[in-house]
Amino acid sequence: MLEALRQLPKPVQVVTRLRLDAALYHPAPERQAKQLGRPRKVGKRLPTLKALIDHPYTPWYTVVLQDWYGHGDYALEVASHTAVWYHTGLPAVLIRWVLIQDPKGKFEPQALLCTDLSAQPSQILHWFRQRWQLEVTFEEVRAHLGVESQRQWSKLAILRTTPALLALFSLVTLFAHSLQGQSSFALPRAAWYQKSLPTFTDALALVRQRLWRVRTFQMSTGKPDTVNVPRDLFDAWSDLLCYAA
Repeated sequence: MLEALRQLPKPVQVVTRLRLDAALYHPAPERQAKQLGRPRKVGKRLPTLKALIDHPYTPWYTVVLQDWYGHGDYALEVASHTAVWYHTGLPAVLIRWVLIQDPKGKFEPQALLCTDLSAQPSQILHWFRQRWQLEVTFEEVRAHLGVESQRQWSKLAILRTTPALLALFSLVTLFAHSLQGQSSFALPRAAWYQKSLPTFTDALALVRQRLWRVRTFQMSTGKPDTVNVPRDLFDAWSDLLCYAA
């Protein structure tokens, strides 16, 4: 896919994760005159990025990133270079790899690749961080709206369902934002955890609570054995149900 995107009339540059044991190589040497055989795709094999983590000659330097996942300005140690990423049977792709480690040890070392060889490691990290909102969105729609768990026999139904659920995510978010502006919204609290900002779970619960209060039609008939539920008890049940998956 990376090579196909690079060959487009308007090449698309990609930033993604890279395995620490990925097979990296030097570029293939220039073909000599009258040299027989198929042209080489890659040159000499390079050490894995995992081996570079503890290598004493790895050229680490510090990069300070602003607002790193809500932690404010955060210093990371990075090392970067270009290489050819190759797997048997696939095209060889020239990439810039970025090896990252946290001096504070809060997360394990990891690696990224970028098909734009001129990009600086700090820019690559910035681009990679921008995917966070997309990943959170995909996780929320899987957990709460049933994306990837739908079962249809028709391919067209499958193609329609996922965009519809993603649109529902946007509608719930917009509706919750509007409701929050109209009246205060108390976040749920627990003895072991306190939220400072609402999550999609809270937004979905808020929208459910408001929609359930809208009277659309009434099927129940007036019977003498009907028992009215106290408002406090009804609200407690409503709070429990609106947070149910």
